Amino acid sequence: MAEDLTIAKGTKAEQYTALLPQIKALITGEPDQTANLANITAALKEQFGWLWVGFYLVKNNELVLAPFQGPVACTRIRYGKGVCGTAWQQAKTLIVPDVEKFPGHIACSSLSRSEIVVPVFRNGEVAGVLDVDSTELNTFDETDRQYLEEIVSWVG
Repeated sequence: MAEDLTIAKGTKAEQYTALLPQIKALITGEPDQTANLANITAALKEQFGWLWVGFYLVKNNELVLAPFQGPVACTRIRYGKGVCGTAWQQAKTLIVPDVEKFPGHIACSSLSRSEIVVPVFRNGEVAGVLDVDSTELNTFDETDRQYLEEIVSWVG
């Protein structure tokens, strides 16, 4: 696939439906994880215009910053800390409508208002997380959960 992205309009579900085959085409046949994570974050950021989209990977019992799009970010997150560390600990997707109300939220950017974190599984274990932040409250919902979980299943 050429490295072009067609930005879709319509409902959130329609946008994901148009975007997923494009992401799949970008990563199919590419064995390099860094390249794939970078293209996934770029495609999501381009399509939805969120504040921050990126991955953290589990390394030496910490989440370590991996490919991302957006402002500079926290480099390391401990197990069970913040939204990312909690999603890792609970091994489930977390949707946070208002980050100010999440106990122990780690504010990498003061502009972040809502967040979704999706675990990446490899061999039944959490190997990393996809973290997405928005400047708006209540940005993320079950539609995001469904499609983002599908996307991360491709890289686990």
